[in-house]
Amino acid sequence: MTNPLLEDSTLPYGLPPFADIREEHYGPAIEQGLEEQLAEVRSITRRRELPTFENTVEALERSGRLLGRALRVFFNLSSADSNDRIAELEAEFAPRLAAHQDAIRLDPELYRRVDALWQQREQLELSPQQRYLLERHHTQMTLAGAGLDEERKARLREINQRLSTLTTRFEKQLLASTNELAVHISDEAELAGLGEGERSAAAGAAAERGLEGWLVTLVLPTGHPWLASLEDREVRARIMSASRARGSRDGEHDNRPVLLEIVRLRAERARLLGFDSHAAFVTADQTARTPEAVADMLGRLAPAAARNARAEKASLEALEGHPVEAHDWALAAERDRAARYELDAAALRPWFEAERVLRDGVFHAATLLYGVTFTERLDLVGYHPDVRVFEVHDEDGTPVGLYLLDLYTRDAKRGGAWMNDLSSQSALTGDPAVVVNNLNVPKPAAGSPTLLTLDEVTTLFHEFGHALHGLFARVDYPSAAGTNVFRDFVEFPSQVNEMWMLWPEVLEHYARHHETGEPLDPAIVERLHEAEQFGEGFGTSEYLAAAILDQAWHRLDEEAAAAVQDVAAFEAAALAEAGLDDPAVPTRYSSTYFAHTFAGGYDAGYYSYIWSEVLDADTVEWFREHGGLTRENGDRFRQRLLGVGGSKDPLEAYRDFRGRDARIEPLLARRGLD
Repeated sequence: MTNPLLEDSTLPYGLPPFADIREEHYGPAIEQGLEEQLAEVRSITRRRELPTFENTVEALERSGRLLGRALRVFFNLSSADSNDRIAELEAEFAPRLAAHQDAIRLDPELYRRVDALWQQREQLELSPQQRYLLERHHTQMTLAGAGLDEERKARLREINQRLSTLTTRFEKQLLASTNELAVHISDEAELAGLGEGERSAAAGAAAERGLEGWLVTLVLPTGHPWLASLEDREVRARIMSASRARGSRDGEHDNRPVLLEIVRLRAERARLLGFDSHAAFVTADQTARTPEAVADMLGRLAPAAARNARAEKASLEALEGHPVEAHDWALAAERDRAARYELDAAALRPWFEAERVLRDGVFHAATLLYGVTFTERLDLVGYHPDVRVFEVHDEDGTPVGLYLLDLYTRDAKRGGAWMNDLSSQSALTGDPAVVVNNLNVPKPAAGSPTLLTLDEVTTLFHEFGHALHGLFARVDYPSAAGTNVFRDFVEFPSQVNEMWMLWPEVLEHYARHHETGEPLDPAIVERLHEAEQFGEGFGTSEYLAAAILDQAWHRLDEEAAAAVQDVAAFEAAALAEAGLDDPAVPTRYSSTYFAHTFAGGYDAGYYSYIWSEVLDADTVEWFREHGGLTRENGDRFRQRLLGVGGSKDPLEAYRDFRGRDARIEPLLARRGLD
């Protein structure tokens, strides 16, 4: 029986042959990939010749091709369409993959060769991309602990393997808890305020589980988007309560002991590596450089955000005539928005039909800026029936890559929205770019249109910004491909891309009524712009609360981390210290369902969104100053930022694009914090 993961795909762009891949293929492919890469690394370290860039760094870049191919397909599936067997495989391989990574990063002979090249870098004839790649390998191996003695390396390996198991468990328990806490509704009267599409989605979710009535499935953030429409206060309270309970109840899905162990092990590892805290370890290899720099920025923003949220709350309570609780805020805010700007966000959904948003909005903006076109490939199969495949070409017909879209939520998909790559462009390997966007939009019943909320439109534009980064990067080496940049820079291109959704030349093209074709009233568009700062106190506060909570956990030293016993008490104290402890404005993610930081690779890095937004707001100002969404502007942004991937220092790339460092003032103005 052949295993399609063991061979290069013969499909266009190397798209994995999903129709032929079975669950039983993953284990053997990963096993063989592990063995092959270790053999490839041994062939580097056993060379008798002196190290050169070609026989060491470039050879390392060529290694692991089979393993990378198998893991990209497997981890995409485990996050987007998992099942019990996939979850078992992930749990089984997590510690082994951590051990494998350590076997390479901590290999003393490999480090000796890389370090020797680093010491000689001034004498080597390297291209700028090669020099930066050498720097990255040396830095990453050093920070990973390659210079430690064997006793400390042994403990480091134990910690890394245990952490890989724990973070996998956190994510799987969160998914199970999220599914378990979905709110079942049997009386249709309780759905008052929801549109037909939302009711259809809730009915479909219930039917999928064999239930009568309707099921409100939970989303990753604390606040469910339907809270802005549901009129029944008790139902809203049930949804909010269920959302906030995820991972924090006694039983098999309790994430509290898991996250406490994660925090303690991360603090211990940081000490082993010579850092005061996990946050110091993480930021040492980011553009921020220190947790103090992060704290300074978050501390500068939090008081103004909290002040604005308090003013918003007072306004809402005056409008509602009663105290506003967390489950009331979204609906009250929509009423306030309607009163101030004559805007009803829920009533706008008929103008945001998903197919039109995609083709005439998201794709159209990319065509305006970059000249690229998108052709759906109905002959190519995705990993799930809902997945669609698009071929991307430059204006002159040159192939760019494949874009896959997986729009709808399902019980087998983790919450949130994200971008994955199934193949990353590299001149060294000859691989093309194949990227995936995943969202969690409720799927309506067959025959009903998918009508998006304004937030879902924003999310689609945002995630597509990541996709463009992955598609456009043109680099020589795999580790510099696509979105392989510093974590606190990676959100920058995506946040720029979401800005285009309300620019006239884009909005007018896609915001049309799904039944009549009527464009969105220009007066409504004007009010949308007027309302852009509406609710920023709440929005900024809930985000900053999560970012500060992430930092609070990860700025603990080893002794302080060991002392924490009560997750809820620690969280409450951290938010109170920051002045962001208003019960009506809950943190976007509470600790027990904070997947970004305890399972998603954003540990001590959730600040990245606002950090990147400094660059984003400054960039949008540049576009306005230079004529907007023109091909000339798009080409400059593509060539100097998106196109370089991780092949040069990201802030150097930004200065190359902007002509200077970013200024914070545009961000402060955007969020009403100036």
